[in-house]
Order: sequence, then structure tokens, then C-alpha cells
Amino acid sequence: MSLVEKIHEDMVGAMKQRAVDRLSTLRMVKAALKNKEIDQRSPVTDAQAVQVLTTLIKQRKDSIEQFTKGNRPELAEKEAAEIVVIEEYMPKAAGDEELRQLVTSTVADLRAQGASLGPKDMGSVMKAVQTKIQASGLRADGRLVSEMVKSALAG
Repeated sequence: MSLVEKIHEDMVGAMKQRAVDRLSTLRMVKAALKNKEIDQRSPVTDAQAVQVLTTLIKQRKDSIEQFTKGNRPELAEKEAAEIVVIEEYMPKAAGDEELRQLVTSTVADLRAQGASLGPKDMGSVMKAVQTKIQASGLRADGRLVSEMVKSALAG
């Protein structure tokens, strides 16, 4: 079952259980996925669905920050609850140690292929690391990966 189908199924379940908050979040997620589908004029793959979910989580985190600054804790809590529901459909987040290992092995592989890596190669190394993270079925915060790649290239 694809991620989109699972979200639809859970949305129907939320309707039956009368879980209002969960239902509104799932409807918002489904609308975002439908918009992506309309934009590209083809069904959304699971990888694309994960990208949409990542974007939604990032938007919620930005909103939480703004609501906290604006002294609106009730709205910040609502956004945090939405993040919890959205994260149920995301792949497992990679731990710091797993990430460090992936970054180190990627840099080692690239150096073994004859690349002399320096700080200017940040983009290509990041791309390779992100590919490995996705291939392993994990997800990771881009900033954290960026910091680890930077330190690996410096060392």
C-alpha cells in the first residue's frame, strides 16, 4: 500500500472515530499531496510524498517559532500536534551515530574513487550523502547533515 493510500485510509478511520484534530491534519496532508499530483500531472510516488511531508513539517516548525515569538502558545501547540501526526508517515529518523557513519563512509568512498575533496566539494558530497540516506530508508535534518559533511571535509 502506498503512502497516499495509507493516509486516505487513516483519514477515513479518523472520520469514523470522530477524531477532529487528526482528521483536519490528515485532510491538510492529503490536499498538499493532491496539489503535488496536479502540479506534476501524474500520481505521487512514495519518495515525492515524503518530500511533501518534510515540507509540511518544516512549515509547521517555522509557524511554531513565529507563534512562540508572538506569544500565541495555543497556536504553537496546535502546530506541534500536527507535526506529531505528520511524522507518523515519515521514514524513521536517522540517529546522530548512523548519520556520522553514513557521512564518513560516503567521504571515504568518494576519496577511494580518486576525488581529492575539500570545502569546495560540499555540494557534491551532500548530494551523495542524501542519496545514501534515502537509499537506506531513513530521513535526516539537512542542517545536521551539512554540519557533519563540513567537519568531515575539514578533517
